[in-house]
Amino acid sequence: MFPALGSALVVLPCASARRPAPGEGRSPYPRRMDEELRSLTERLRRESGGTAAYERLAGTADHDELAGVLTESGQPLWARELAAFRLGLAGDRRAFEALVLLLNHRDPPRCAAAAHALARLGDPRTARAAAALATNELRVAYALHPVRLLVELRAPESVPALITTLQRRLTPHDPHRGVALACVDGLGTLGDHRARPVLKEALAHPTLAEAAVRALERIPRQR
Repeated sequence: MFPALGSALVVLPCASARRPAPGEGRSPYPRRMDEELRSLTERLRRESGGTAAYERLAGTADHDELAGVLTESGQPLWARELAAFRLGLAGDRRAFEALVLLLNHRDPPRCAAAAHALARLGDPRTARAAAALATNELRVAYALHPVRLLVELRAPESVPALITTLQRRLTPHDPHRGVALACVDGLGTLGDHRARPVLKEALAHPTLAEAAVRALERIPRQR
């Protein structure tokens, strides 16, 4: 998770902003957040065409203005994503519904950005929503980022949801090996003994066996 930033909004860099000289200063945010901000900034600026509306939303410190973008009809997707992402990083729970929708979007970059913001949001509904998305067989093609978010949250819902999702992937010719691998790795990270049976089943699948061995090694043995 990201470290606490209070309720301050992270201001995204505008196209006209001066680049700091080498060695001039370091970002106050972790490298991971820097990378996510940079990726989202570049992507949404391209989608928006670099309009004045983009620059305004990227630079405003007004929570209410951003929240209004989420409820006003006719707003483009890039604007809704930008508003939700910034509110999420600021811990404003008005972003929750929009971020959950983006977490299950067909475009992986939107899912990844939403997962980062939801991890920072601190809304108690997040783990339950991520578990519902991860275990929804109708949307399993988009379950990768909900699975990764559950691992990051380490919530009570995390292990049961990952076990359920992985169990369903252990069928011949299942096309969602990326989701299965994320579950295996995540269960190893969480280190919960309840995952042992399904990880042992995963050993029989060549594409998962190596990761399953590593995951099992990370789970403490019960005495």
